[in-house]
Amino acid sequence: MLSPRESIRTLPSYHPPLAGRADGSLRLDFNENTVGCSPRVVERLRGITADDLARYPEREPVEREVANFLGLDPTELLLTNGVDEAIHLLCQTYLGPGDEALIVVPTYSMYRIYMMSAGADVISIPAADNFQFPAAGVRNRINPRTRLIAIANPNNPTGSLALADDLLAIAQAAPHAAILIDEAYFEFCGQTLLRRRSESPNLFIARTFSKAYGLAGLRIGALIGPPDQMPAVCRAASPYNVNAIALACLPEAIADQTYIHNYVAEIRDSCARLEHTLTSFGLKFWTSQANFVLFRVAQTAADAAAFTDRMRARGILVRDRSSDPGCAGCVRITLGPREHTDHLLRVLQETIADLSIAAHQPDNPSEQGASLP
Repeated sequence: MLSPRESIRTLPSYHPPLAGRADGSLRLDFNENTVGCSPRVVERLRGITADDLARYPEREPVEREVANFLGLDPTELLLTNGVDEAIHLLCQTYLGPGDEALIVVPTYSMYRIYMMSAGADVISIPAADNFQFPAAGVRNRINPRTRLIAIANPNNPTGSLALADDLLAIAQAAPHAAILIDEAYFEFCGQTLLRRRSESPNLFIARTFSKAYGLAGLRIGALIGPPDQMPAVCRAASPYNVNAIALACLPEAIADQTYIHNYVAEIRDSCARLEHTLTSFGLKFWTSQANFVLFRVAQTAADAAAFTDRMRARGILVRDRSSDPGCAGCVRITLGPREHTDHLLRVLQETIADLSIAAHQPDNPSEQGASLP
């Protein structure tokens, strides 16, 4: 009888919580841009014709524009159907049964799923205290079977940032493995390995246009890698993996850096405001370098679920992360611009009062996020 491969039959399913996403609620659950893309993108969309949609898309001209924007040679860059495809392509290119792939948990769940789909054994390395990046722990787990290491930087769902030198040391300690640094939230922190990519010939960097750029619905990302490795990755990709609408809009999105700068500045301000409010309630949170904040509502998953449900009833969607390692009772909230944050903070205070959430002070004050004015 026909049967899927073992690695597919045993693959965990990813079911994003979609309830309420179409009813006008404020979307603070998926780390999206909460106000949308640049007006230049919308104007370009209005100019797309029936003939544009009838032709197969040409990826290479837009890749040259993006490479020029990032200061790269086009041979180093592949546009992908979101960062998810970039992860999938690396797994298909470098992993097979018997290989090992390393991740630091908690982190983005699709790393594990794509690694497992390639038949690899996934080694999960717990984050260090206070969700700090365990650089020594990762290096200690590298062995001849290690073929891929995926690191989100900043990390999701914690917002923590690994040091560039630590990441390069890992890449240099595993020359036989592909090292993926997923910089999906680069715009909010400003740290990148892009300018140091030549220091390690096995280093890949992923970028997305779903977050700060507000193009999540168009599904477009970029994978940057060594010129001698990228042809193999490209062979695993469809020649038409990025749709024509996304390719038409991306040049307009990257051209409007004023929009990106202004949006990011508002998000950083909103992040500070949320962290200050959480501090005032005595709730434990982790200082974030991304466009979201992870905090602990209480000690149990049931409390986090009740908080999430109550916020949804008030028209704000937030993400319960209790199922992630080390995140029992934790909720992640995406930040939007000032007016969204005004609304969020009002509802947050009402919900905390309704549920009589007790202040949770960490035993070690240094574990609390930064106290902000």
